[in-house]
Amino acid sequence: MARLRKAVAYRRLERPYTRKSKYQAKSYVRAVPANKIVRYVMGESQKKYDYYVDLVSKTDIQLRHNSIESARLTVIRYLEKNLGKSGYCFRVMVYPHHILRENPLASGAGADRMSTGMQKSFGKSISLAARVYEGKTVLRVEVNDNNIEHARKAVHRAISKFSNQYLIKVIKRDNKAAV
Repeated sequence: MARLRKAVAYRRLERPYTRKSKYQAKSYVRAVPANKIVRYVMGESQKKYDYYVDLVSKTDIQLRHNSIESARLTVIRYLEKNLGKSGYCFRVMVYPHHILRENPLASGAGADRMSTGMQKSFGKSISLAARVYEGKTVLRVEVNDNNIEHARKAVHRAISKFSNQYLIKVIKRDNKAAV
């Protein structure tokens, strides 16, 4: 199986949005790759917590689904080790809708007879990405007052899985507001 390209190849928001639809006439892509993000909400989501710890993007970027899944696993392992299974609620706040495409060019002997070059270069779908704009929350951990530091450490560990600059915000929940 081919190796993944580095994230630098896909992180800018220049590529056009690639439409996928359940109606074939409106869908411009033949096949959509499987999403690697297994779960979007983990922990005890029914409980109300006092604080949010958010990971907020400082710039516009595309995050591939495998890096989001990697960050999710890192955060969950740390939180379950330190808070147990019911001391938090963790949410992935972005969804990878954008389909990344690649126009493969053949190399080696006889490549000139097989390759079409840039003719019909729409590309084949290879991966999924979430389009994240400046100020958008990527990950959110909800905890009570005594577990804020564990949540900050867990979210800080997730930063190493993404390429970009991020801000960790601790927000006190307003109990009067309807959620």
